[in-house]
Amino acid sequence: MKLFKYILWVAGIALVLTSCSKELERINKNPNEAESAQPDYLLTNGIKTNVDTYWGTDASMETSLLYVQYWAKIQYTDPDKYIPAATSIQTIWNNFYAQGIEDFTTLIQLGDTLHNPNYQAVGIIMRSWIFQVLTDLYGDVPYSQTANIEKYLTPKYDNQRDIYIGLLAELKTAVSLINTSGDAIGGDVLYSGDMNKWKKFANSLRLRIALRIADQEFDAAKAVFDEIGADNSGLIAANSENAQLIYLASPNQNPVAKNRETRSDYRISKSVVDLLHTYNDPRLSVYGAIPKDTNAVVGITNGLPTDSASRLGFNKTSDVGAVFTATTAPAVIFNYAELLFIKAEAAQRGLLSGDAADLYKQAVTASLHQYSISDATIATYLAQPSVAYDAANYRKSIGEQKWLALFGEGLEGFAEWRRLDYPVLKPAYAGVLDGKIPLRLTYPSAEQALNGANYKAAVAHQGADQLITRLWFDVR
Repeated sequence: MKLFKYILWVAGIALVLTSCSKELERINKNPNEAESAQPDYLLTNGIKTNVDTYWGTDASMETSLLYVQYWAKIQYTDPDKYIPAATSIQTIWNNFYAQGIEDFTTLIQLGDTLHNPNYQAVGIIMRSWIFQVLTDLYGDVPYSQTANIEKYLTPKYDNQRDIYIGLLAELKTAVSLINTSGDAIGGDVLYSGDMNKWKKFANSLRLRIALRIADQEFDAAKAVFDEIGADNSGLIAANSENAQLIYLASPNQNPVAKNRETRSDYRISKSVVDLLHTYNDPRLSVYGAIPKDTNAVVGITNGLPTDSASRLGFNKTSDVGAVFTATTAPAVIFNYAELLFIKAEAAQRGLLSGDAADLYKQAVTASLHQYSISDATIATYLAQPSVAYDAANYRKSIGEQKWLALFGEGLEGFAEWRRLDYPVLKPAYAGVLDGKIPLRLTYPSAEQALNGANYKAAVAHQGADQLITRLWFDVR
């Protein structure tokens, strides 16, 4: 695959593009292997491998889940002190480009060749989601030249603004390609071939991105909300329509479950437990497990020295709840509560007509329903003055509740915490960033060596390649 060549090259296994390359390719062909990828297999593999990355060790457990203080580490605590492993940074980049951008670009091309626009649409939607995750995490990244990697072996880094604007256009194109009565697609482990749900996911992503840019590009954001924000039939409208991958038994288990089969490095963060206690929140017993030696959920402080963390005891501190660690636990990439919080904030800011307070209540309700909390318990929860919507400080009301609703989705939670600046989090106890919390990931070191000119241009535009450099969308 074209982009896979680039990733191998970035990893230090460059192929010399000489006259002998074609002969080597001929010699190494497997006569028993299909010459072109099958779209159904490509789609299944593309969804699973990229959701695995999104919820996996490098992108979530060792980085974003710690930075946004959903989880904390009880041993080997360097990542929780803001010392990420170079291999984690490189793996995220490699996986999303080689197993994501490449696979879905191929799927888009296959959809065109096979005259099945629904494959094209799904490929564009998934590729756009991955690019959104990449730019949220790193800032300026290769985007516009990555579909033609043979011509652009060292692709330029596009500005974050241009990436978001480009993704809005791509997702709009994807929606226009969808034909709900057209040819079916196979291999869809996200929505089982339901193209109407794919359309809703695409439009919901458009609103997510529109709100992400609203502090910098209000008019562009409003244009998106004006077009689709009021059409509930075209948006995720129930928890049953959440974009999520339902895992199976081993070896296709949830990445968190796979981690827990051999490791016990993580605990629920004290930051989450404290806020849940503050609001008498019924999700406490869902988000945190009861340790063997206590009868209550016990979180731990982020960024403790390894010896201090280990002394807290595995049986006296809480892992995250079984709803996240079970073998078949779903990996959510967009939930209904998030869509409602987006609409609530949009209504508050004049991007969308509507009652912000009512939409906020609907969002909180959707989050609690996601975890099977009863209507009576939800009514009691919403009746608390501390939970009531505060229009004068909507960033706090929405920020804290959205942070809770995104628990487990480290990457999206990290992006929204940076944008809204709530809840107010304390830096890691023994953090190495002079009392600051990371605002991005640094670029992989291989980029400096092998795509040096474009790497330097990105740094010159964006700022120092450091964890604490503020990205374009993060204006506060």
